[in-house]
Amino acid sequence: MKEATGELNLAVVVAISIGILAAFFFSYLWPLISNNFERTTQCDKAVCDCSELVEIEGVEYCTCWIDGNETNQFNCVFKG
Repeated sequence: MKEATGELNLAVVVAISIGILAAFFFSYLWPLISNNFERTTQCDKAVCDCSELVEIEGVEYCTCWIDGNETNQFNCVFKG
């Protein structure tokens, strides 16, 4: 009987650990990954004007927009 309760306690500890790791992943890491993916795909589809580069923290960016909508501009990393 002692062995069964020991295994049950271990199962509870493992289940709680998995829950904590899942909560950390979906509340902190997943939004970072998702935002980075969206930004990358958005820059791949964008039309960019790299004639005037903007430098932010030592990284050069181009001014970009999507499908002729120049009012909604954003910055993409200069790849040239």
